[in-house]
Amino acid sequence: MAYVENDAITVLSDEESWELLAQQPIGRLATTIGDDIEMFPVNYVLDGQTVVFRTAQGSKLFELTVNSRVAFEVDSYEDEGGWSIVVHGDAEVLQDVNEIAAVEQLPLRPWVATIKTTYVRIRPHYVSGRRFRFGEEPESWHL
Repeated sequence: MAYVENDAITVLSDEESWELLAQQPIGRLATTIGDDIEMFPVNYVLDGQTVVFRTAQGSKLFELTVNSRVAFEVDSYEDEGGWSIVVHGDAEVLQDVNEIAAVEQLPLRPWVATIKTTYVRIRPHYVSGRRFRFGEEPESWHL
């Protein structure tokens, strides 16, 4: 169940966060190697309460093999407000033939016209979601 942090921000439950994640096709994957942080836009689908995306050989895949800890963010906004969901977890390159066969049945196609034969699953440690109501800055902002 969501609760209000203040008039402008509502903290979402895990269930509400997963429902919103299921509505969007594109998110941002954050990876780290040492002190370097990288962000990659990826199209994705949910498989239960995991995030699945496809990738090709390159820096994104390399970074996941060096450090599997990732953050995955999805958001949406309109004139009146918006929301943001962040999934923190571990990304694993799928190797099991049966698991790959199962995810190949998901409605996941490359976003751009490239060949992406590697499937990655993010297994979350936790999910955090916020809904925002946009408006004027309060007058007592300096206090």
